[in-house]
Amino acid sequence: MIKRGDLKGLLYKAGELHGHLCPYLAYGVMAGYIAVRELKVRNTGMEELIAIVEANNCFCDGIQVVTGCTFGNNALIFKDLGKTAVTVARRDGTAIRIVLNPDFEESRVKEYPEAYELWNKIVVRREKVTEEEQRKLMKLFAEISIKELNQPLDKVFKIEHLKIKVPEYAPIFTSVRCSICGEKIMEPKARVKDGKPVCIKCAKEAYYVLNGSGISVKASDSP
Repeated sequence: MIKRGDLKGLLYKAGELHGHLCPYLAYGVMAGYIAVRELKVRNTGMEELIAIVEANNCFCDGIQVVTGCTFGNNALIFKDLGKTAVTVARRDGTAIRIVLNPDFEESRVKEYPEAYELWNKIVVRREKVTEEEQRKLMKLFAEISIKELNQPLDKVFKIEHLKIKVPEYAPIFTSVRCSICGEKIMEPKARVKDGKPVCIKCAKEAYYVLNGSGISVKASDSP
């Protein structure tokens, strides 16, 4: 699909991961397509390509599907900057940074007023709505996402070619067993209690969590 420039096919594939079609998923697909095309790299999931995303939003799922860079294959890096942007790089540091053009982004509300009115009501304000309103939002967002694929890429994004220092390949860590709960953990994440390895939870230490608000520190007794 990348070779054919089949953005619609890529969008539907991304929708299988994301759960639905929406505009920002489409923008992620479009940005991922630009990056892979410009860098001329076919990713096999072995870290030959690195993607650095700057927000945890729908955009990122489009990036993951098209570039093949994921948390699971250690090729997706998250910078908690709150920007709809991605830098994709080859191993030699040749990179491209793609950011959603703020002028274009702000124009979408006027372009699709009904959809964004429903978005604010349902998602932003979390108001009680009917099933019909829910279906309407999903239908409108799916239609908009497909339509947006036809926008000129240089209108949707600001694109910068650059050279970056690419992180080393992900290290492979040995595992140890927590002496309290018995679960296995990566050795660097283990703590020592009474001379024995324990996991962070059993050590009752705080830990980092990535959720919809970004990266935060959670107490040991948090769910």
